[in-house]
Amino acid sequence: MLSYPEETMVQETAPQPQHAFAYFPAMPQTLEETGISPVLVEELIFKALLAKGVLAGREIADEISMPFKVVNPILADLKARMFVAHRTTAAFGDFYYALTDAGKQSAMIAKEYCAYMGATPVRYEEYIQSVYAQSIRREAPKVADLKRAYSDIIVSDDVLNTIGPAINSGRGIFLFGEPGNGKTTIAERICNCFQEDIFIPKTLWIEGEIVQLYDPQNHEAVPVDDNLKYDTRWIRIKRPTVIVGGELTMEALDIKYNPTLKISEAPLQMKANCGTFLIDDFGRQRIDPKDLLNRWIVPLEKHYDFLLLPNGKKIQVPFDELIIFSTNLNPQELVDDAFLRRIPYKIEITNPTEAEFRHVFKFQCDKYGIPHDEAMVSYLVTNHYNGKRGFRVCHPRDILDQIRNTAAFLGTEPRMTPQLLDIACKNYFAAMECIT
Repeated sequence: MLSYPEETMVQETAPQPQHAFAYFPAMPQTLEETGISPVLVEELIFKALLAKGVLAGREIADEISMPFKVVNPILADLKARMFVAHRTTAAFGDFYYALTDAGKQSAMIAKEYCAYMGATPVRYEEYIQSVYAQSIRREAPKVADLKRAYSDIIVSDDVLNTIGPAINSGRGIFLFGEPGNGKTTIAERICNCFQEDIFIPKTLWIEGEIVQLYDPQNHEAVPVDDNLKYDTRWIRIKRPTVIVGGELTMEALDIKYNPTLKISEAPLQMKANCGTFLIDDFGRQRIDPKDLLNRWIVPLEKHYDFLLLPNGKKIQVPFDELIIFSTNLNPQELVDDAFLRRIPYKIEITNPTEAEFRHVFKFQCDKYGIPHDEAMVSYLVTNHYNGKRGFRVCHPRDILDQIRNTAAFLGTEPRMTPQLLDIACKNYFAAMECIT
């Protein structure tokens, strides 16, 4: 391993603030602490300078998410080997750097080998430690946590009392029932029950492969206190909620290699670690439900999964997430009893009663800013429900939305009137006249 002269290292003596995280990625003091090859770091520096032209040393450090005190001696060594050159001085004893002809040639070779630019990867072994330290099973949400998570919607106490133990199990949940009663909404809010945020690496170094883990579409970044010095190769996020529907394929559950950039992307279940993985509309995927469920037998039993890297090596990956299957279909038509045993909690989300329906209607009126009129709700129930269709949790919201849109078109205030209710129901319930 290459070494760098100690006299080029910048001394930083700022005290480390106390923290209360289950896992905290401390700022590395030396390159050796990261366990990452100096060659890989040099290649990231080359590619950053190739893309930006001229950068100060601290800007280079930010580009590759490494402390300046670690990058500074590397830059000094690259200058001594005539791969980079000083352009001008920068603040605080820093310099602006640019590639030499030899550096540009090395940068082009590095880019051809792998086009990845950005944060220096984290060793896979460190990631595994972080998953176990931040396991979703470390937290045990209580009744108050659930009520806080579902404060913006109406969920019955019976449902909360069933979901609570299921969440605490950290295993699997099967939500089933008629469409429109909030299965997806209930599942999406489960992670709000947890109070801890977690740290995940932006990218991973696994058996010689770079694998991108952080995904802004599935991970919500959380700011970190400016006074808290931490390893910026990691990012703080809310416990993830990864949601997939009918578009799910078996390929999405494997490491995906990009032949153009020559880097890989973590599969969905890996992105969901320490959070929840919702398979919505289960049974309507383009793959056989049994094939999909068979894919989860080992992970559900053992809490780990096996993945294949592009180089052909197989790795064992933590499977630390609450997996949720949500379906409008009868579970017994989709899976056999052997698999259902591995999903310990089967929760039916039933149609609301009339009293619950009325309560939801008032709740939604308050949210929409439309005056609630109990007499008009009775008109709706009598003329558009009794003997025609069953109640659904989504109906009040959707009917009020129709009223608001119609009122806007007519240039009137949105109010619950027989005329607007009739128009809303005519539009909304067209082709849905069966009793359920």
